[in-house]
Amino acid sequence: MYFNRNYINILVYHKCLSVHSKYFNHISKTIEIHENEEYHKRLNEDSLMHTPEFVIKPRSHTVWEKQCVRLHCTISGWPEPRVVWYKNNVSIDPMAKPGKYKVESSYSVHSLEINKCDFDDTAQYRVSAMNSKGETSAFASVVVKIDLMCMCTAAPCLEYGVKFETHIVEKFGVSFGREGETLSFGCSVIIYPSLQRFQPEIEWYRDDKLLVPSKWVQMHWSGDRATLTLSHLNKEDEGLYTLRVITKSGFETHSAYVFVRDADAEVAGAPGAPLDVQSLDANKDYVIVTWKQPAVDGGSPILGYFVDRCEVGMTHWFQCNDTPVKFARFPVTGLVEGRSYVFRVRAVNKAGMSHPSRVSEPVAAMDPADRTRKEGVVPGRPRDLSVIEATKNYVVLSWKPPGDKGHEGVMYYVEKCVSGTDSWQRVNTEIPVKSPRFALFDLAEGKSYRFRVRCCNSAGVGEPSEPTEATTVGDKLDIPSAPGRVVPTRNTDTSVVVSWEASRAAKELVGYYIESSIAGRNTWEPCNNKPVKGTRFICHGLTTEESYVFRVRAVNAAGISDFSQESEAIKVKAAIASPTPPYGITVLECVRDSMVLAWKQPTFIGGADITGYFIDYREVIGGVPGKWHEANIKSSMMWLICDLQPCLSFQVRAANMAGVGIPSLPSETFKCEEWTIAVPGPPHDLQVQEVRKDSLVLLWKAPVYQGRDPVNGYYIDIKEAEADFEMWRGVNEKATNKTFMKVCIHDLKEGESYVFRVRAQNKAGVGKASDPTEPVEAVTKPGTAEIVVNVDDDGVISLNFECSNLTADSKFVWSKNYKEMTEPERMTLETKGSKSKAIFKTPSEEDLGIYSCFVTHTDGASASYTLSEESETEFMISKLFHPSSPVIPLKTELAVELLEKGRVRFWLQAEKISANGKIEYVFNDNVIHQGEVRGMNFDKNTGVIEMFMESLGKEDEGTFTFQLQDGKATNQSSLVLIGDVFKQLQKESEFQKKEWIRKQGPHFVEYLGYEVTPECCVRLKCKVANMKKDSVALWYKDGREIKVNEKLDFSEGVLTLEITQVSSVSHTVIQTLKTWSTIYQVTNMASTTNSSTQLKIQSTEEGIRLYTFVNYYNDELHVTWHHKDAAIAFTERIKSGVVGEQLWLQISEPTEKDKGKYAIEFFDGKGGLRRTVELAGQAFTAFVSSAECTGNRLIIMFFTDRARVAGGLPDVVTIQEGKSLNLTCNIWGDPVPEVTWLKNEREMVSNDHYILKFESGKFASFTITCVNTSDSGKYSILVKNKYGTESGDFTVSVFLPDEEPGKKKK
Repeated sequence: MYFNRNYINILVYHKCLSVHSKYFNHISKTIEIHENEEYHKRLNEDSLMHTPEFVIKPRSHTVWEKQCVRLHCTISGWPEPRVVWYKNNVSIDPMAKPGKYKVESSYSVHSLEINKCDFDDTAQYRVSAMNSKGETSAFASVVVKIDLMCMCTAAPCLEYGVKFETHIVEKFGVSFGREGETLSFGCSVIIYPSLQRFQPEIEWYRDDKLLVPSKWVQMHWSGDRATLTLSHLNKEDEGLYTLRVITKSGFETHSAYVFVRDADAEVAGAPGAPLDVQSLDANKDYVIVTWKQPAVDGGSPILGYFVDRCEVGMTHWFQCNDTPVKFARFPVTGLVEGRSYVFRVRAVNKAGMSHPSRVSEPVAAMDPADRTRKEGVVPGRPRDLSVIEATKNYVVLSWKPPGDKGHEGVMYYVEKCVSGTDSWQRVNTEIPVKSPRFALFDLAEGKSYRFRVRCCNSAGVGEPSEPTEATTVGDKLDIPSAPGRVVPTRNTDTSVVVSWEASRAAKELVGYYIESSIAGRNTWEPCNNKPVKGTRFICHGLTTEESYVFRVRAVNAAGISDFSQESEAIKVKAAIASPTPPYGITVLECVRDSMVLAWKQPTFIGGADITGYFIDYREVIGGVPGKWHEANIKSSMMWLICDLQPCLSFQVRAANMAGVGIPSLPSETFKCEEWTIAVPGPPHDLQVQEVRKDSLVLLWKAPVYQGRDPVNGYYIDIKEAEADFEMWRGVNEKATNKTFMKVCIHDLKEGESYVFRVRAQNKAGVGKASDPTEPVEAVTKPGTAEIVVNVDDDGVISLNFECSNLTADSKFVWSKNYKEMTEPERMTLETKGSKSKAIFKTPSEEDLGIYSCFVTHTDGASASYTLSEESETEFMISKLFHPSSPVIPLKTELAVELLEKGRVRFWLQAEKISANGKIEYVFNDNVIHQGEVRGMNFDKNTGVIEMFMESLGKEDEGTFTFQLQDGKATNQSSLVLIGDVFKQLQKESEFQKKEWIRKQGPHFVEYLGYEVTPECCVRLKCKVANMKKDSVALWYKDGREIKVNEKLDFSEGVLTLEITQVSSVSHTVIQTLKTWSTIYQVTNMASTTNSSTQLKIQSTEEGIRLYTFVNYYNDELHVTWHHKDAAIAFTERIKSGVVGEQLWLQISEPTEKDKGKYAIEFFDGKGGLRRTVELAGQAFTAFVSSAECTGNRLIIMFFTDRARVAGGLPDVVTIQEGKSLNLTCNIWGDPVPEVTWLKNEREMVSNDHYILKFESGKFASFTITCVNTSDSGKYSILVKNKYGTESGDFTVSVFLPDEEPGKKKK
């Protein structure tokens, strides 16, 4: 705070202080002196600080090669500036080249010394000085001259007529990257002549702006390849990249577009990150930050943006605005003068926040204006006050400092008033503004304001400036209108050129975003993530042959416009262009007045078929060519009249529907003289098909010039593509009379490139070789397909070929013996999509040969198939020449066998039958079908065909037949069951069924017998199987039950009864006991009163569970739960249920209200049972148990229809690891029981390892495939129906192959 000295003087000389005037005068003077000292101390410190200035600037030098040069300068400034030297705008690091550069600084004198200068040191050097007040630079050039006397004569000098030829090869193409990734691309550069001392200058540009090395951009030049690496990609990196190679003779360029996609959002639906964050109007108090809106809004509109700042050298980011701003521009205040800051921006929508943008370049909070200060003068009025920016969020004022502002610095007060009033209000009362710009916030939107500014310093506050015109608070900049009509045009197989009409009356337009969608899907994807300023853009990365629609929207600082109307749909395919030039012009024959020419097809035909060629010729006299003349003949091979021109040169142009292409390179000079040689001329039109890693097929056409005798054979030569001419070697020792040959050379190196040529021969000898083919790489390309032979169900034979890389113009060309079949008489050609087939009409020996298929407009997709008598497809050949119906072979004929329960199984096994095979079951010439009496099964994997019958009746006597059909192949097998054979089978079936039924319940293994003991007692004894723990044995005498006091032991199934006093009546009864079925009954009985357990409490994860067990439970048993003597109303929190023989009540999330007495009641209509328990406190306390019985005793009888495990499971299974285990048991019950398998008390699920089956409601099977040690454990089967539940247990023990069962491995 500055003190007003007039106010102090008034205090000192006030008349009321007359008594103590001297004392107060002394005090006031002391205060005044102290404050003046502090004021001038601050004033002097501020006056010493100034931007760096060059007292002496560096000067340019011209030196000879290998000399040393020193650049020096003198710089003033406070604080002491930091000095950096640059060479061609690249900072010099002395440590990078030790001994080359030496940098010194001493007493404001700074120098750069360059040792042993060479030609590469010729450059522009810059020295930069920077401190907190600003930065300044000075430049100097160094030219290094080469001593021509010392140069080698073989190394020409650039300054004396040497011209460099620059070729850019292995060019980079359109690239795609994603935010956060690293992307590298480059080109190889060939410069001729190659001089080591003369290196080109490599420059990289993005959107025509020169790139300089930074933490985001790294450039590398290896001497023959230029590479650009983009670290941590950001959307600012998207654009058109250009490589420029500069030599003394000029420059060459290559460009391609780089696309950068948004990184995956941290929150689904969040927008993309903003881009191009920049700092504008940096002053002492604030900086205006601008950015561009992202192309991707995440599916919902962007609500606004948050701006963050970070001081350079720190890592903490501070959010500058509390609420999101919608305008893409924001003034950041509260900066510390002299410090440097970086900024970033984040977008937000209703889904969440985007990733932050890339940080801006550092900017210092300083006033760039020079200040002229005078001491002790009240500053004048600020000048040229204006509103430079007005939005609904803030207003920015700008003005010029007053002309008379004193020696010291000035500060400003900003004032405002509502239009129409004269009430001025100071805005920044507490903190004056130091820079001539200021941003005002918290203005009422829609109101009009006027503004003015005052200057102040220690001398006082000056007069206000002229007020501004009335300014209405609101956005001056409107969102641009939607772009006009969008027109797409074809470009390449993966790109489309999109053009549109610019937005009308758009202000401060940043650019356009383009989006694409497959026609009909309405799923839009951005084509660019960085706005483009033009009205034309190439959208890359599209799918070939798909139809797309496009739309465009404009963007400026106010926001993003509405979308334009959708364009018309366009199919992505290469635009038709004129073809490239043909090449390889040769002479095939020359007679007295005509010449036959041939050439090779252009490498690129322009997306349309070649319609013809145009030939030009010129006369060559004495080696000097004349003017070109049109032959006016459109052909692929022509006869040219040339009797007046002894020497001619030719050029050829290809034509398609797009037009005529550029001409080929001129051919060599051909002499027009008749050929009279005896040997044939060269073959021509060499083609390579069916390229594989160890074979290929070479095709050619016969020579036009036959020689004196007809051609009778051909020789094929081969060599590596890069090998010398002397490396040609023959492929075939004996001449072939065909115009094709399959080259199978086992010593071909995979990946090596080869060339081929063909020579023709006649009786006179071998003629001139053809021109070599283009290099062919010996490799099987991914996706290469072969011709597949197929025989359908009707015996129709077809050759099938599929190509996965078709283009819109591709065609399948079928050939026999490599001669195209245009309209074959013996075959039908069909093509659908990417598949084509050749179908034989009436196969015979005439159809033997080599069949090939070639696909045009691909990278050589082709294949062949040889159909011969020695073909491996014997089955197909037999059908081809012997069209009689084939027979399905059988492994076994139809047979019959008896299964458990007396079931009858008829079965056979086919040796091979397809999944389309059909089976008919015939009995006595009548087709029978599956039903209750008969079950049928056909296992297509094993070929086993089965039919099951539960029993045999008199009506089942006869002949059973299985008829098989698989396409045209058939077979059948029969089995006759009549007479004694049928009766014997029927009798055995009935006996096994009765035995099985008998053994389902308790049954006698040893019938009732007796013995007399030494004590003269009669002991009755029998043995019973399939006994249960709860089984009861009842003894009867003369139909009356005998009470037995002693407890019976069923551990071994032996029942005994001792009669101590034998009477005649007992003797009679004993005789009758031999018939066990009339005297002895075994039944299982259980009383609920005795079989239910006490009600118990268990703590679970969900809460508290109350439960009890009963030996038997069925649906007729009525169960009721009570709490505090009231029936419980079940809810989601309180539930009850039954698991096996366990009845439970689950209380989830128990509360104090759940305390009290709980009871469960059982009732079957005759009697009941009640179990109770007291639930109190947090722990399980003593349980109160009471058994109350009412009415008659409740008895649950053992029903024969209850669910039962009838047998078949062992107690223990020991098996070796790696084997498969299969167990089967019989299940009984009506209704059919539910079957559950358990392992270690946990329910199992059927899968590939554990195969669980329950078939026909009676057979349960358990299979473990490839047993391992983890399969050891206790297994159980649980069966249940409404009459009861039963389980069977067994144990599986797995041992390793080197272990013995039952012994531990040592």
